[in-house]
Amino acid sequence: MFKRGIFLLTIIISIAWVIPLFAGPNMKEGLWEITTKVEIPGMPFAMPPKTHTQCITKEDLIPQKPERSQECEMTSRKIVGDTVLWTMECQTPEGTAVMNGKVTYRGETFDGETKMKTPDGTEITHHISGRRIGECKK
Repeated sequence: MFKRGIFLLTIIISIAWVIPLFAGPNMKEGLWEITTKVEIPGMPFAMPPKTHTQCITKEDLIPQKPERSQECEMTSRKIVGDTVLWTMECQTPEGTAVMNGKVTYRGETFDGETKMKTPDGTEITHHISGRRIGECKK
């Protein structure tokens, strides 16, 4: 009887621990306004922030798209609680640029950053924040 109780308790605890892993981050799908601030070491002035909109879904949680002129490949993606982590490699005329990104969702907002290392060794940081502004346009 005691062994059966321990076994059942272990199963219940395991299920309670695993279910949130499949739920995904606390993010409401829809159209998001995303603001990016770029930080480049050695730049004599700060670049102005850029804002764009993007439809973000549970299937496509990465809030930043590569430039159209770049050929990029997602090499890893991981979800830990409400945080999405990824690595992307982009082929440029100068060589391969590697970007590591991280965003944490909070329902209808997020914040995070990406760090990109260019082929010449320059490290560029993008501070990103977003807010849901409505439904995706069909």
